[in-house]
Formats: sequence, structure tokens, C-alpha cells
Amino acid sequence: MQKRTSLTDLLGIKYPIIMAPMFLVSNVNMTVAASNAGITGCIPALNYRTIPELKSAIQEIKEKSAGPFGINLIVNKSNFLYKEQLKTCCDLKVDYIITSLGSPEETIKMAHKAGVKVFCDVVNLEYAKKVERLGADALIAVNKEAGGHFGPMSYRELIPLLTQNCTIPVISAGGVGSKEELDQMLTIGAAGVSVGSLFIATLESEVSASYKEACVSYGAKDIVASNKLSGSQCTVINTPYVQKIGTQQNAFQQFLSKNKSFKKWFKAFTFYQGMKKFEKAALTATYKTVWCAGPSIEHVNAIRSVAEIVADLTDE
Repeated sequence: MQKRTSLTDLLGIKYPIIMAPMFLVSNVNMTVAASNAGITGCIPALNYRTIPELKSAIQEIKEKSAGPFGINLIVNKSNFLYKEQLKTCCDLKVDYIITSLGSPEETIKMAHKAGVKVFCDVVNLEYAKKVERLGADALIAVNKEAGGHFGPMSYRELIPLLTQNCTIPVISAGGVGSKEELDQMLTIGAAGVSVGSLFIATLESEVSASYKEACVSYGAKDIVASNKLSGSQCTVINTPYVQKIGTQQNAFQQFLSKNKSFKKWFKAFTFYQGMKKFEKAALTATYKTVWCAGPSIEHVNAIRSVAEIVADLTDE
């Protein structure tokens, strides 16, 4: 495989792979293991309830690994801890921040002053050009094949569109579960890939054994989109419980999510309620399971170490 790209040069990593930030899945041990395997890992700041917990996690990663790592920030008003999280990332000088769901303008300004790089989630060319003008260091191209919240365009369309019209590195999020798929992304112009679902069922992951086994047992055909978790379409495993409750909001919920007076508060409530359900399912064994994962679990056949998965992706 092609090992050296603008992403490897930007972060000083061996392979052009980011272990994607996964809500309630990504942790310190996974991130350290990623670094030791020659890639980089990123953790959602929201995986930590308080700022002291976030600080402690960042400091622990710095102590245990010399490799680069990142923090994912939700940069819109639904994240009440955003400003404190941003300050913490800048004060402790994480290597990069990945921004999601909002304007990254303030994040880019503050991060660059601290010497921290900023990669921005984008789903189309319009937003990609906006964040490029704001000074983003790279684009995370969230495509239709991504796990969790996904974009409207296939990577086959999105990656060439961005690489041909933007000058900063384009990192593909979605559509990679094997070395062949990684090579394909690099061939069509991606500087690297962001891979999440492959790493849920790892020895370093702290999610429940049931969640890990689900990633092993189910495949791409079992992934469905639901807007019940966060108010936006999100991929989940189509367990018997998900089949029972359905994947789409009812008529009243859809009305609240679109009404100008209520949608902001209803979406925030839906997101909070959905994340609590996901937390319970991810960390405990329960019949009422809502497990977030993407189509790439098709390539998950056993619970293995992070290093083993990286070796498969890189053919080493």
C-alpha cells in the first residue's frame, strides 16, 4: 500500500489511518494502541462528563504514547461544554481537533494560536470550501458509507469532488473495512481514511461483550439508519429490539423536530435521550440494545487487538 501521503506527513504517522472518534467507544487504551501501531486515534470530548476527566485522559495518553492523537468536538450550541473543552485541548496541546456539527471558525482560530491542527467534518463541496477558507488543515469527508452519522454522497462521488476543488488533504470517513478498500480510497485521491466500526470489537475497547459480539455476528446487510437516537439519521445494528421499536420518529416527533419554535429544544432532548439509551446498551448487557455501527462490520470476524486490525489494513 502507499504509506506516505499528505496525512502521514501532516501528523508524522506511519500509515494514513485515523481511528475515528466513536461516542462511548473510543478510550485511552485504544488511542495508545493506535499510536503504537503506527496510526492515530481520536476521542470524542463528550466521552468524558467533566472537564477534569477530559484533562486526565489527555494527560494519560501523553504519558503512555509519543504518537499524535486528537479530540473530536461538537461545535454547535447543543454541546454546553464546548468552550471549556476547546480551551482544554489548546492548553494541553493535543495534536489535532476534529470538528463536527457546526461552524469551526472559533475552534480554528484558537487552536492555531496554540499550535493545534483542525480537521473538519464535511459532507459536500460547499461546506468544504467554507472551512478551507477559514483555515482548516484537512477535511474529513463523511460519506454515505460511514457508520454513525453519515453524509448524502457516496465516497465515489465525494472524494474526487473535494480533491479536485480543494487544496487541503481530504480524509475519507466511511467505506473502509479492508486493505483493498483502503487502497481504493488512496487511489481515488484521499490522503487517508477515518475508520471506526472495525475497532469496536477490540481487546482494548471497554464496551460490553454483547456489543462486541454483535459486531462479529452481524454484517453490512444488518445496518439500518435510524433518527431516533439523535434526531438525525444514524446507522445502527438491526437487532430484534430495533426492529420492534422501529427506526423513524413518529408523526408528532417529526412535527416537533421541524417546528421553528420547538425544533432546537426537541433535537437537544432527543440527542440527550438517545445518547443515554446508547450508553446503557454499549456498557451493559440488556435486551433493549441500540448499538451504533457501520457497514464495515462486515469485515469483523473476531474480537482482536487494535494492532492486529492495523496489520490487516496495511498488509503488515
